[in-house]
Amino acid sequence: MTASPRIDLDRLLGRLDAFNRIGALPGGGNCRLALSDEDRAGRDLLVRWMRDLGLTVTIDAIGNIFGVRRGRENLPPVMFGSHIDTVGTGGRYDGLYGVLAGLEACQALDDAGRITRRPLALVAFTNEEGSRFPPYAMGSLVYVGGLALEDAYAVRGIDGATVGEELRRIGYAGDARPGFLKPHAYLELHIEQGPVLENEGRAVGAVEGITGLRWMEVSITGRSAHAGTTPMDLRHDAGYAAGEIAVFVRRVAREMAGQQKGTVGRIELYPNLVNVVAERAVLTVDLRNIDNEPLQQAERKLADFLDRLAAQEQIVIATRSLARFDPVAFPNEMVSLVETTAQELGFACRRLPSGAGHDAQMMARLCPASMIFVPSAGGLSHNVREYTAPEHLHAGASVLLNAVLRLAD
Repeated sequence: MTASPRIDLDRLLGRLDAFNRIGALPGGGNCRLALSDEDRAGRDLLVRWMRDLGLTVTIDAIGNIFGVRRGRENLPPVMFGSHIDTVGTGGRYDGLYGVLAGLEACQALDDAGRITRRPLALVAFTNEEGSRFPPYAMGSLVYVGGLALEDAYAVRGIDGATVGEELRRIGYAGDARPGFLKPHAYLELHIEQGPVLENEGRAVGAVEGITGLRWMEVSITGRSAHAGTTPMDLRHDAGYAAGEIAVFVRRVAREMAGQQKGTVGRIELYPNLVNVVAERAVLTVDLRNIDNEPLQQAERKLADFLDRLAAQEQIVIATRSLARFDPVAFPNEMVSLVETTAQELGFACRRLPSGAGHDAQMMARLCPASMIFVPSAGGLSHNVREYTAPEHLHAGASVLLNAVLRLAD
């Protein structure tokens, strides 16, 4: 008679602590940008831990890492995981928690002497954040065939390096073809990165779908001039235009209300001097909505505004698309599985959408997918003060373990 598998919270917390020493930042956060030396060190540790548990490790050509636990039958596996890369000022849980909770689930099954009917596949996808190399969720997007491998290799990052060069440099350009393993289903455990669960006192969220998103880079060309001698009405000021765009993006999101979001996250000016009217500006725009129609409406409003601004200021404005993904709705049976599992384990649960993109968004093209959320204190993420309470980490990992068992058996 096998025992009922249970999550060992102390073991999970110990692995989180050990892993987070890689790329540690002052204040408790982490910087493990995709394909950096810190990312390589994290990958090496994860692969070692996977092999310690007897998982069969495979690395594909985009650097995705898979650890497969055998099943009783040779069937398509239940896949679960997330990512281990971070933004430049990341926290301790974003992405990493989902991978290490998956590892703990495998070890809990070992402890209980449990072999599932289907194999299990734990995955850490490459470059989920997209902070160094756009677009986000690159590893899973290549995996499902949404981005050609050669095109991904050619992407140049914010530091000038390309994905292909850096994958080879860190030793993670694997031999397996992306998509080599077609899963029966995919589950991703993640911190919410927002305030809803905490505000409502819920331990678990069953994610119904993921926001649509448009990332673009806007380049503005004006004319540099002396800040003291050039009359205001004779300026072609790229810095002013960048500011107007930032204000417009926020205003249009507020006016549309609902689930519309708009962010200007990066602005660079040239020559970037106190007494010179800026000749050039480059900025990024991030538009999101869980409904495709208003997202397209926001895109049109921005395009019209850029045309008017260029004419008004007699400047040149060019745009380059960095990413465009439609909203994704997860199958109701997968959302219900998460919800029912949480409730049967005694955790307060609610359904909610994700305002952030995730690898599950891409994997939904390949198989039934869903996500499990746990609370983020203060709604903070992409921040060194990101925090999720141990009892919530335990709740999410327990739901993952039991939902995976149901899918696998």
